[in-house]
Amino acid sequence: MDKIILKGIQFHGYHGVAEAERQLGQKYEIDLELMTDLSDAGKTDDLTRTIDYAQIVQLAIEIGTQQSFQLFETLAETIAEAILAQFQIEEARITVKKLSPPIAPTLTYAGVEIHRKRKPNG
Repeated sequence: MDKIILKGIQFHGYHGVAEAERQLGQKYEIDLELMTDLSDAGKTDDLTRTIDYAQIVQLAIEIGTQQSFQLFETLAETIAEAILAQFQIEEARITVKKLSPPIAPTLTYAGVEIHRKRKPNG
C-alpha cells in the first residue's frame, strides 16, 4: 500500500482536561500517514488521480481549531474518521502532539498515535 505523509501540521487548539487548557489553548502538531493506491497518479502524472493534500491539511486544522475535546485521543479519532469518510484513503495513521504540555517543564510534547482502517462498507 502506498502512503501519503503530511508531517508537522501546526495549529492553536483548545483541548485538554483542565478548563484553562480549553479556554487559553495550546499549540498542537499533527502528523498524518494516509495509505492509498497512488500507482495511477504516479503513472499518469495527473493531479486529478491523487488526493488533494491541501484539503486534508485544511480538514485537520478545522477540526483542531473549531472543536474542543478533553482528550487528544478524541481529537485524533475525529480527524481519522473525517479523513476516511471524505477521501479515498484506506488507512490513516494520525499522531497528535500537544507541544509544551503543562505537566512537566522538560517535556517537549505529549502525544497519541492511532491507526484506523476504512470499514468494509465505507
